[in-house]
Amino acid sequence: MSEGTKKTILTCAQPTGQLHLGNYFGAVRNWVSFLDDHECFFGIVDQHAITTPYVPAELRRSTYRTVALYIACGLDPAKCRLFAQSHVIGHTELAWILGCLCPLGQLERMTQFKEKSQREDAGFVGSGLLFYPVLMAADILLYNADIVPVGEDQKQHIELCRDLAIRFNNTYSETFKVPDVSIPRDGARIRSLQSPDKKMSKSDPNQSGCVYLLDPPDRVRKKIMSAVTDSGREIRALPEKPGIANLLGILAAATGTPVAELEAAHAGKSYGEFKAVVADAVIACLEPIQKRFSEIDGDKAYLDSVFKEGADTAQARAYKTLAKVYRKAGFVPRPR
Repeated sequence: MSEGTKKTILTCAQPTGQLHLGNYFGAVRNWVSFLDDHECFFGIVDQHAITTPYVPAELRRSTYRTVALYIACGLDPAKCRLFAQSHVIGHTELAWILGCLCPLGQLERMTQFKEKSQREDAGFVGSGLLFYPVLMAADILLYNADIVPVGEDQKQHIELCRDLAIRFNNTYSETFKVPDVSIPRDGARIRSLQSPDKKMSKSDPNQSGCVYLLDPPDRVRKKIMSAVTDSGREIRALPEKPGIANLLGILAAATGTPVAELEAAHAGKSYGEFKAVVADAVIACLEPIQKRFSEIDGDKAYLDSVFKEGADTAQARAYKTLAKVYRKAGFVPRPR
């Protein structure tokens, strides 16, 4: 498939500097599968990361660690565009134009805004938190993405993006593609090892429930061996056995073996024996990621070159879109 006929994939994530099994099995590994047949842009959205209180030095370090982790997970810079949002002119500029078309009430109804702004520990709430979904829409529409892989929790934001694309097209004339959403299948959802009724999350107060890609083997094993199960003995993925079902899902994701086959293979084993198998599989899965990460983490010159190459390609595309938007919005052409 030639470059010009490939569909464009665009997905962005904040620079946490840490990824866990849920991020990898549910998202990043799926992104890798797009590389050969799509034109892929993977943005690290550092401008989104400042909508809540943060430490600048930690943000900078997390941005480097995140791109290094992406590469270690298989996002080959030769096959995709890895870029930092703040390196590309156009994200915030397009967000302003889209914001002028976005009803205030639509932003105030966003579930994530309501949850984050109404928490007892919320403290200062900046307007950036309210405007976040408009900037996210600009991230996507700036590249005229065909497909946007997102988690279920971002579906409302993508619907706003689609609404804004349609509203701009109806107001000024056909300009933006209305992107399709790609949400990972249910089987890719990894739950907390300590609270299997909740998804695995870095914000989990009990960090024993979250396995990070950079956790050393002994820590991975300890977390999995202490995972919550139930009082029974059957190793089955049943609704009434969420802990064992989660471990079966993790093992299936780590080995590529269907859950039904794993249930049959481990029938009669104790929970302890089964957990040991899961731990071994996860450790083996993470070994090449950790090895590659250790080779490039801290190589600032290499990571800067990755950012530059990604931003150069992203910028060319962004300028093209922005010029079209400015013309249709009635702005005077920029003097050359």
